[in-house]
Amino acid sequence: MTAPAQLRHLVDGQWLDGAGDTVVSISPAEPDVVVAQGRLAETTELDGAVAAAQRVKREWARIPAHERGAILVRAAGIVENAAQDWGTELAREEGKTKPEGIGEVLRAAQILRFYGNDADRDAGEVFSSPRRGERILVTRKPVGVVGVITPFNFPIAIPAWKIAPALTYGNTVVWKPASTVPLLAMRLAQALTDAGLPDGVLNLVIGDRTVGNGLAEHPGIDAITFTGSTGVGRRIAAAGAARGVPVQAEMGGKNAAVVLGDADLELAAEQVMFGAFRSTGQKCTATSRLIVTDDIAEDFLAELGKRADALNVGNPVQDGTEMGPVVNAAARTSIQAGIDRAFEQGARRIAGGHAYAEGTLATGFFVPPTILELPSQSPDVWREELFGPVLAVRRAGSVDEAFALANDSEFGLSAAIFTQDLTRSLDAIDDLDVGILHINSESAGADPHVPFGGAKKSGYGPKEQGRSAREFFTHTTTVYLRGGQARL
Repeated sequence: MTAPAQLRHLVDGQWLDGAGDTVVSISPAEPDVVVAQGRLAETTELDGAVAAAQRVKREWARIPAHERGAILVRAAGIVENAAQDWGTELAREEGKTKPEGIGEVLRAAQILRFYGNDADRDAGEVFSSPRRGERILVTRKPVGVVGVITPFNFPIAIPAWKIAPALTYGNTVVWKPASTVPLLAMRLAQALTDAGLPDGVLNLVIGDRTVGNGLAEHPGIDAITFTGSTGVGRRIAAAGAARGVPVQAEMGGKNAAVVLGDADLELAAEQVMFGAFRSTGQKCTATSRLIVTDDIAEDFLAELGKRADALNVGNPVQDGTEMGPVVNAAARTSIQAGIDRAFEQGARRIAGGHAYAEGTLATGFFVPPTILELPSQSPDVWREELFGPVLAVRRAGSVDEAFALANDSEFGLSAAIFTQDLTRSLDAIDDLDVGILHINSESAGADPHVPFGGAKKSGYGPKEQGRSAREFFTHTTTVYLRGGQARL
């Protein structure tokens, strides 16, 4: 076993030890194994990071876009070359399987490369003027210093899809990652530094809730982008509104998969399993609700139960593991409490449901892949986001009822529908109130060149990724351009 990595903070180009409490990152599969350790940042480090970002923001914004982009492209190469090692570290620290960890690191590289090439895309618009001798230009400018707050479940990919557009559009960044999984944050910051990012442009502070609140409320922060729980997101949105700064928040999801009677059932079973249990269900886009029409429900649920019971649950860094642990003991306790409450409220077990009683699965933070069929009165698990490997099932007597059940949530991030009927697919596009809709594929997954974000209470502010990102990370200046009297 390798020695624990030493956690440090990046402030104004310098790697510093924190002045706060000790932080220890452990393996959720083997809680006695320390992956990384150090000391948390305090408000002193936060203030220094914001001051550095403010000091260099004008200089960074005036660097040509192609030069900024070239740094991101170089960083993409560094990240890509380290994918095997960093993906293994990610699996050990966060709990997703090693192939998923490697895939996430490669996705971060893809995102950096996408935004690194943004300078070759349009940079504004030109409009005709009703006045002679004039043109109207709409140009874009960076918003300034962006506060970035990211969650534990994608410790390098989600930061990449926030930080890369922030940087390529000319902003400087102060970043607070989740303190439960800080190691990959250091890796990404180091890659950008090694690629030539100037001092102060990206600052990393690993802190607790106090530092997060301080970042959201700091007078030197010009915009905030956040991914995490709905409660925290709403508080950050309120803090931003109080100071008049823009906030982008990607929050909760309770995503439904709808399987209709004409679906390719083999494909549907595979994709529902992927959506529910990849990353141990710790995705905002994970499939946590399933609606199945009555005509196929018995056979389809029996097949899902058999597949869930057969999943290879174990240490995520070992070959052949199909599902790892949840992130920490508190998550395991909370998820199991939600399962137990569902049983009390009348849920029927199809798979999983009971905590592991012995062996490494009991000592690690493992929750069995669980499928629960619910009675019609909708237990709490139908609405509450457990953020773990739990799939709640309802039956529907018709397509209209299935779509109504899919919409039966305050959230509207993602959904999936399985059907071979084009008309029903088109109806789903019109009827399902979500930001992302998958037809015949799992509810999870997002490509970097298209918008990402939810409807209803799943999102606040402009969408992420693709060209949508510039709607948040820039503001427009409309220029009325007119020359003087022509000289011959």
